[in-house]
Amino acid sequence: MTALLRYQAALLARSQRWLAPLLLYAAVLAVGVRSGQPVLGSLGVAAAAVLPVTAWAVHLCVAQEPPAARTVASAAAGPRRVHLAALLTAAGCAAALAVVATVVVLLISEPVTDDGGAVSRPAAALAGVLAVLCCVLLGAAVGALSTRPVPLRRGWSVAAAVLGSLLALVTTGSPARHAVTSLVTGSRTGTVQPPVLPLLGAVALAAAVAFLVCRTAARRG
Repeated sequence: MTALLRYQAALLARSQRWLAPLLLYAAVLAVGVRSGQPVLGSLGVAAAAVLPVTAWAVHLCVAQEPPAARTVASAAAGPRRVHLAALLTAAGCAAALAVVATVVVLLISEPVTDDGGAVSRPAAALAGVLAVLCCVLLGAAVGALSTRPVPLRRGWSVAAAVLGSLLALVTTGSPARHAVTSLVTGSRTGTVQPPVLPLLGAVALAAAVAFLVCRTAARRG
């Protein structure tokens, strides 16, 4: 699996397709996060924005191999492992980007609430990291369900990714919504609640989706 991960990461790096989602994430943060703003609200923006970016990254990684190269890799390592490696590469890259963004937000934001009350910076950092990881996992699940081996045409695949990302952020019961809401609420009340349960839910959901799509990829060769 390590060799497959290195292979997928090398393909992504050489393709430079990662530049578009990276610029999108940077643009959202540039608009939504300002120096001196309350830290929890800014972390909420960083977490929410990484969800569609992760879904986009999954689309890129799953579709980046030429058909002949994917056939060879699948014959050597199995289609299930090849597909899982693509999903893990996308999620890992998005998670690394999100963690870096979280550090930047922590450095430029003020540890205060919306009305000027004090907020613990370490507690905010923990809550922010858990929230972005939660959104990365949900974004990976959305991306996995809206690209191959799910039989969708390209236009419908993109539309499904956009709609799925939106629903993951606004639907009641979504782990991503709970994680982002906990940050926004904490920015108003001053109570920092690390979204541990939403993260566990996101892990379970992402694992189930990965199992489903990898099994489907194996059946379809």
